[in-house]
Amino acid sequence: MKKTFSLVSSLAAMVCSAAVALGQAGAPTQRVHIPGIPNGTSLYPTSTNRGSNFLSIGCVKKSGDGEFRITDWRGAEQASVANAPPIAATPPLVLRLQGDQDMLNFHVGHEVEITGPILEAATASLPAKIKVESILYLSRACWSRGTTTAESAAPKP
Repeated sequence: MKKTFSLVSSLAAMVCSAAVALGQAGAPTQRVHIPGIPNGTSLYPTSTNRGSNFLSIGCVKKSGDGEFRITDWRGAEQASVANAPPIAATPPLVLRLQGDQDMLNFHVGHEVEITGPILEAATASLPAKIKVESILYLSRACWSRGTTTAESAAPKP
């Protein structure tokens, strides 16, 4: 009986030790602060509530009147892939941004993914306004989609 109890106790201790070790080896529980990137900027994609949220991917710019806007590049013409018909270009979608001014100012000139609800519909003179609930940093440079040709992409001698 003592031998069985000793064996069971040893096995239980090994299982508990393994569980603790595996728990510590998982993903970090705290985000690491990266100098130069404001707190609240996500570098990791997260699952968002898509029910009432709108997702925009594009370049953040500041207008002449100090208002932040994002230009969603996904309307660019796309060439034929796998014998499918090409997708015609549509005008880029521009949205006004409402959110943390310091965070938005930091991301001017960056390509980001912004998620949030639409606060105001577009009018004849103003684009729609979106409340910035999350920003996913994608690139430090803004790209013009659909403007690269084989000639412009070739290395210069």
